[in-house]
Amino acid sequence: MASGFGAGDFVALNLFAYFKYMVETGRLSIVPLNCRQLSLYIHNNRKLERELHISHTDRIIPHEIKARTEYMLIPEMKKASNDDYFFSTFWLVIEKPSRNVVAELGFKGAPNERGEVEIGYGTFFGYRRKGFMTEAVGGMINWAASRPGIKFMLAETDENNMASAKVLQKNGFVNFDKREKMLWWRIEIKACNQNFNATPV
Repeated sequence: MASGFGAGDFVALNLFAYFKYMVETGRLSIVPLNCRQLSLYIHNNRKLERELHISHTDRIIPHEIKARTEYMLIPEMKKASNDDYFFSTFWLVIEKPSRNVVAELGFKGAPNERGEVEIGYGTFFGYRRKGFMTEAVGGMINWAASRPGIKFMLAETDENNMASAKVLQKNGFVNFDKREKMLWWRIEIKACNQNFNATPV
């Protein structure tokens, strides 16, 4: 995808200059957007991509998602203490060599009283079937293992969405419930490998 920057420009630029925190896997940098960055991102005018020198996506943000983000998530993030906003914002999944944004993921709120967090994710068209989301979810499981108070990670998938189910199965999630057409998955975080690269700046 066109971005206005060549490959040489990407090599010279450091994501640490723009993000206070990131999770890294072999091929990916996974970065949480702060309030200002999230506001730019949902307006989908490519300002954020130009500012961060990352490739723009052809994402379409439905009106209801934009409204919920603007009027619920961003105010939640502003009230969050320390880095608790991680559980309200979007995380961008960026392929390291190309600086392409290949996917998004996020949590559906802070850990509940049982220590459960729910993750949601989506891979952009053109980057599917390359293992990016399997790798990204694995990175976030390891990140969660370093966070106090997280005991389980949950996810839900449509019963017909085999690709999404495989992402979870490959990362050790177990199907524990079915509610109408939705399958619910869970992994116990304390059993996860905590040897990960999550770098605060």
